[in-house]
Amino acid sequence: MINITWLRTFCTLAEVGHFTRTAERLYMTQSGVSQHIRKLEEQLDTDLLIRQGKQFSLTNAGEQLYKEAGEILQRLSNLEQRIGEDPPYEGLVRLMSPGSVGLKLYPQLLTLQQQHPKLVIDYRFAPNSDIERALANHEIDIGFMTDISDDETVSCKPMAQETLILVTPAATVEPSWEQLIELGFIDHPDGAHHAGMLLTANYEQFQHINDFEKKGFSNQIGLILEPVSRGIGFTVLPAHAVAAYPKPELINSHHLPVAVSETLYLAVRRQQALSNRMHTVIDEVKKWL
Repeated sequence: MINITWLRTFCTLAEVGHFTRTAERLYMTQSGVSQHIRKLEEQLDTDLLIRQGKQFSLTNAGEQLYKEAGEILQRLSNLEQRIGEDPPYEGLVRLMSPGSVGLKLYPQLLTLQQQHPKLVIDYRFAPNSDIERALANHEIDIGFMTDISDDETVSCKPMAQETLILVTPAATVEPSWEQLIELGFIDHPDGAHHAGMLLTANYEQFQHINDFEKKGFSNQIGLILEPVSRGIGFTVLPAHAVAAYPKPELINSHHLPVAVSETLYLAVRRQQALSNRMHTVIDEVKKWL
């Protein structure tokens, strides 16, 4: 029977791609990692790695073992979760979401953590592609995405709707197409997506985000409206992000004739056994959203 400890070391090495970082992740020495790999190769009587100095690649046997062993280790992990202690208000929960959602959820989750100090919240702001990748790589437990994942290992379920808002400098009262052209666009990681959804529904002249001169860009959700407040341009953001801006008197939020919302999806790894603490967080998030 294959030694599970050696197998876990091998899969971690294949995932990380580096002996030293594998040792750090598993709290081992680098020589210990090498020893586990060597013993596994001896047990299976086949080479798993093609070694090239400090670099390596997987042999065909290594590729096959990594693919199948990952599924076995995940099932073992799920089994341990199901049959072991699983308190609803203790342990680490790792989450990722777009910034606008995080602005609303993170403070609420910190309040939940204050109420239950043994519950630890690890919250990251990221675009959909990073959330999808983090879920697939087991780097987070829960994701909130504004688009359905194409990754077959990630499951997405609709959870809420987020209204999109056109935001201009305070002096712009009723934004015409000509005024938007004159202002120019303040871009952000989801800028083209959000603007395309809202402006297509409300301005027949809109064809592409490149219709507008790009006047700036920020990937910090709390700072996207700063150039707008200074009259430099306009942007389109979800309502949560607009509501969180600390200087609302310097901007104007426009609810256009055709309301447009984007769907927020709960994303988890497919066939993942969710712990009670994850259910606790998901249930609370559903209430807040």
